[in-house]
Amino acid sequence: MRFRPDSSWRRFDRVVLAGSPLRLFRLTPAGATLAADIEATKEVPASTLTERLSDAGAIHPLPPEARRFTLDDVTVVTPQLDGSVQHDGRLTVDDGSDPPLVDAALRLDTNHGPAAARNAARPLITTPLVAFVDADVSMPDPDWLSALLWHFDDPQVGLVAPRVNGEAGSPLDLGDESARIRAGTRVSYVPAAAVVMRVDAFDVIGGFDERLRFGEDVDLVWRLDDAGWRCRYDPSVSVWHSPRTSWSGRLRQHASYGTSAAPLALRHPGALSPVHVNGWTAATWALALFGQWVPAVALGVGSSAALVRKLPDVPPRSAIWLALRGHLLAGQQLASAARRVWWPILLAGALVSRRCRWGLLIAIASNPKATPTDVAYGWGVWTGMRRRRTWSPLVPRLDAWPGRKP
Repeated sequence: MRFRPDSSWRRFDRVVLAGSPLRLFRLTPAGATLAADIEATKEVPASTLTERLSDAGAIHPLPPEARRFTLDDVTVVTPQLDGSVQHDGRLTVDDGSDPPLVDAALRLDTNHGPAAARNAARPLITTPLVAFVDADVSMPDPDWLSALLWHFDDPQVGLVAPRVNGEAGSPLDLGDESARIRAGTRVSYVPAAAVVMRVDAFDVIGGFDERLRFGEDVDLVWRLDDAGWRCRYDPSVSVWHSPRTSWSGRLRQHASYGTSAAPLALRHPGALSPVHVNGWTAATWALALFGQWVPAVALGVGSSAALVRKLPDVPPRSAIWLALRGHLLAGQQLASAARRVWWPILLAGALVSRRCRWGLLIAIASNPKATPTDVAYGWGVWTGMRRRRTWSPLVPRLDAWPGRKP
């Protein structure tokens, strides 16, 4: 097997800092040799260390020369409401269209949502793999699909997702870095606009939850992960998702996405927190936001110094860089949370507090292009919270940092 280190990878002789969230690995002499081979993308044997590094998102597998699966091993399923069936090899499930879709492989008499439509196709699938591809995702040729199949040579891989390009700043586009998909990490979910699944994994978890109109794809990935299946994001392969043609359509779409936050937060406690940082960093920013700059700077410097002592095997300059980077990333998370889910609170506070007004303005200024869709998403979040009577999607998650692994 060959692996590529994650962009977070930092090795200091027999200590590795890598993964999402960042983890510390102390290596034996043999482990240090293996780490050097991984850095050189050499063939390495499967081991407990490679399992731990892969599981933490510290390394990512590279394609083997020989591959087990071909396109003949995949059935492509598309749930669709209205429009027309695309004759490109996909199996279309008509989700209650009026009039019915011509040439659909299967029809549901009433619209039950994409989760139910995907599940309904299960009796028609005889291949070991299934690709779920939405109707508004272009599939000009099968190359994108065949380029993902090697991941399933690993019997523990249950799902693989490509990058979904389309609308600028879309929540469907999860960036250009490979990742192990897991709640609370850099890539915590993938959209079901285009995913490939192992049918056995689909069956083990019972497919998509049909009670969810939105967020069913997030729930599916998290249940797969909880069941022990590996889920991978491979941005070296991409598909095109047609964006909404109007701003009103985009805002409605983002608001719809937001309504899934409350049911997901109730099903998966702590997995949907808007901010995931360590306690020292959170306290530093809280002091800064309340105008206590001297204590904030003192706490930031003190926590950086504490990290230097906590990581004696890491050069002090690198430890300080890690601390400063953590503070910066936390600030970006806080600004994003303020725009996306906390803005109603800040907006109400802005009526009586200059500090809230400044906080709101800073959050907007940090990414003005994303603000309209972020606000729409937040509207959906608050709508869902009101329906479900929960505040869970607003609650931050605080951890120790960095986590340690032996």
